[in-house]
Amino acid sequence: MAKIREIMTTDVETCSLLDNVYEVAVKMKEFDVGAIPIVDGERLVGMITDRDLVIRGVAEKNPGSSKVEEVMSDHLITITPETTTDEAANIMAEHQIRRLPIVEGDKLVGIVSLGDLAVNPKMDKKAEVALSEISETDKSQLQ
Repeated sequence: MAKIREIMTTDVETCSLLDNVYEVAVKMKEFDVGAIPIVDGERLVGMITDRDLVIRGVAEKNPGSSKVEEVMSDHLITITPETTTDEAANIMAEHQIRRLPIVEGDKLVGIVSLGDLAVNPKMDKKAEVALSEISETDKSQLQ
């Protein structure tokens, strides 16, 4: 069974607690990503997604100079590099998330996305099922 270590991205762009919301948005644009982990040193302390920027930032009229803590999610679901790809897909489906930070202790060592799982030939439709479950929840929130 494949481990996340085999498919995770290890060169992860991050921001720190010293950055503001504008700097996070610029980094998302620059690297064409939809989520940026927030670290304090090497310790993962939060995550900001493009959706967080809209919902907790713009929609709540927080300026670009707002601290990342005002917008980031700090209740994180994480996995280790030894987690199997099947377990990761199940966790994503269960928690309705598209990206999972990979940690060893509190240290961020990588990230895996639903797309990473989808292109893995060993996944046997697990990523498709996870995406389907996440997308169904996304659609129901729009109604």
